[in-house]
Amino acid sequence: MSYRFMRILILFDLPVNSTENRRAYSKFHKFLLKAGFMMLQYSVYSKLVLNATVAQSVIANLEKNKPDKGLVQMLIITEKQYSKMVLLLGEAHSETLDTDERLVIF
Repeated sequence: MSYRFMRILILFDLPVNSTENRRAYSKFHKFLLKAGFMMLQYSVYSKLVLNATVAQSVIANLEKNKPDKGLVQMLIITEKQYSKMVLLLGEAHSETLDTDERLVIF
């Protein structure tokens, strides 16, 4: 198995105009966090995976847990493409460790 790190980007716009819709939004948000996604912006999440095979299993899991209403989009890119992201405004900050290192010592 080769390691070609990839990023799965999830972009979503879910309705929150009713209690039921807010519950669905909250459930999906919690699912993404438990599945290892990190928030880049509101409604934009990212997850690092080892290769396309692992990405396919994550996609299958997302299909099972997607909300009934709203728009959920997914983009899969290589880690090299992701690393070329340009920050136009603001500061990049994250409480989550964002690295592809296999061993991290605190």
